[in-house]
Amino acid sequence: MMRIQSIETFCNEYVGLVRVRTDDGAVGWGQVSTYNADISALVLHRQVAPCALGADPLEIDAMLNRIVEIEFKFPGSYLRRALAGLDTALWDLRGKLEGKSVCELLGGQPRPFAVYASSMRRDITPEAEAERMARLRAAHGYTAFKFRIGKECGQNEDEWPGRTEAIVPAIRNALGDDVALLVDANCCYTPAKAIEVGNMLTAHGICHYEEPCPYWEFEQSAEVTRAMQALSIDVAGGEQDCSLSQWRRIVETRAFDIVQPDICYVGGLTRCLRVAALAERAELPCVPHSANLSLVTVFSLHMMGAIPNAGPYVEFSIETTEYYPWQAGLYTPVLTAQEGKVEIPPGPGWGVRINTDWLEKATYQISELN
Repeated sequence: MMRIQSIETFCNEYVGLVRVRTDDGAVGWGQVSTYNADISALVLHRQVAPCALGADPLEIDAMLNRIVEIEFKFPGSYLRRALAGLDTALWDLRGKLEGKSVCELLGGQPRPFAVYASSMRRDITPEAEAERMARLRAAHGYTAFKFRIGKECGQNEDEWPGRTEAIVPAIRNALGDDVALLVDANCCYTPAKAIEVGNMLTAHGICHYEEPCPYWEFEQSAEVTRAMQALSIDVAGGEQDCSLSQWRRIVETRAFDIVQPDICYVGGLTRCLRVAALAERAELPCVPHSANLSLVTVFSLHMMGAIPNAGPYVEFSIETTEYYPWQAGLYTPVLTAQEGKVEIPPGPGWGVRINTDWLEKATYQISELN
């Protein structure tokens, strides 16, 4: 039986790549969650690696369950963000051993997959946001766009007075009626205010209303979801949630019309697939959160190319390295949208090559089997 021989991390503050090597030399690459990735890497070496070294790299489900149980006093986000690095590296390793993409391992087929162009910015004026979306539509053929409304955890405040009321019609007027428009409130509103905003959104044909209320109060979002059903606006959420028991409650409550687990926040592809399966049984679509162009979008493309309840598109950030300089140079080939679609990388594993130039500049750590 193969055994995991070593787990290596290559990190900076924003992003951390993980290499798993077996005792017979097989290698897989993954990624801990972005943001404070150096802390997640430390957790990986301190709390995840001791449980994984010496284990069978193909027994991913059982391994993750065991680590969560051993580290039961640490049920929060950082352990799951670290787990994602191990899990995604093991899926890459398995794909390379079998000569298949992860998408194929899951029963799917690599192909161009529709994406929605996703803005991360609130520091941009409605006019400038509308202009750049029109430009990107002409260049890449996007048929769906998401932009930000409200203020992040804003307690009903806007980023500046009147921005939300201005940006919604500005973007609709710039892009026309044949483009799907999605908005993200990032936990801004109380239910009453969220419903008031939702009534304004419906007048401009918004189809997707993300995280209207504080995510930790998912019952509030459930109230908004019920109100929006009469307006034909889908309420989406769940990106922050990393507890599978919480996810069961979210799905049972039907707090959202669309579930949005983040592969790297929830603890890896294996755990994200469990969330997608919960949603499938409830006849809910799944559209993972993938808000930057690190490996998380690669992971999401492979998953969405295979699950039966995949939503119509994958989130695809439009923020360049000018805005997110840390996402530059991680891997090749670079993901590119053409005619509103991005190719699911077809090679073995995740189908991308990690750039050695980036690795040489990163902080390195290794945990090895004695």
